[in-house]
Amino acid sequence: MVLFKIFIGMYLLFCVLVNASEPRQKIVAFAQDTMSNDFRKAQVFEVRDELSKHPEIQFIYSDANSQTSLLIYQIQKYINMNVDVLIVGTNDENAVVPIIKQAYEKGIAVIILDRGIKGNAYTTFINSDNIKIGKLGAEYIAQRLEGKGTVLLFEGLQKADVTKERTKGFKEEIAKHKDIKVITRVGNYLRKDAITQTQKLIEDGIHIDAIFSQSDSMLSGVRLAYKHYGKDNKSIISVGCDYTSEAQEAIKASEQSASVLFPLGGRESALVALKILSKKEVPKHIVIPVQLVTKENVAKVEPIF
Repeated sequence: MVLFKIFIGMYLLFCVLVNASEPRQKIVAFAQDTMSNDFRKAQVFEVRDELSKHPEIQFIYSDANSQTSLLIYQIQKYINMNVDVLIVGTNDENAVVPIIKQAYEKGIAVIILDRGIKGNAYTTFINSDNIKIGKLGAEYIAQRLEGKGTVLLFEGLQKADVTKERTKGFKEEIAKHKDIKVITRVGNYLRKDAITQTQKLIEDGIHIDAIFSQSDSMLSGVRLAYKHYGKDNKSIISVGCDYTSEAQEAIKASEQSASVLFPLGGRESALVALKILSKKEVPKHIVIPVQLVTKENVAKVEPIF
């Protein structure tokens, strides 16, 4: 009996030592601004799908429901968990800086995806040229309007750097055409907000010749609002951004004129995370190319989701 107890004790000690020698599973966390936005949700799932090929890595994510305070709280939780890599999709370029700096200075690798932040307290920033996106939309619309008409600029989140940059690129380019008037509305990158704003425009009898929407989801909301009022929007030149499957079908059906392909960046984030976990150096800034998609090339370009 005594020998049996000694054997059991030695076996349990062996199990503990074996388990202790096993490396801890690496954790990649994604603190996302909102999952209500189709683009933002697809970003998270693209990271998830890429990392699922690596069972040694645990992937977790959170949804801040567009609330900056909740996003900061969720990032703090990930810091307390001591995650290995933190991916952040923010809604405010300033408010999140202190908490992200805290994570970075604690030794957590931080990937800022798509929407930038002030300062450089992060490992890598992955985005596309948003000024160019605005410029491409303005160039296309100005050409189609032959330099004359009224354009509706549908902006996204006001505190996001991508919104400011797309607006800057658009306005700088469209300003070259003195006979083009621009009116601005805010849709926060959400279909429902775009529907509300478009309904007000229709009810107020405001005529527009073209639309540059800073996301395809908002442009989808515009179409739904026009259909609700029994109005045909096919005569309106409309350019979106992201290039989703819905936008692809709308372009094919002549319900949307064009879209600027804006890659999700999720796969790129996952690949950067893998390099970081393998102790490899990564660039401070990675830029993913953008592309204008029209009826001429819509069949050849793959939508982002």
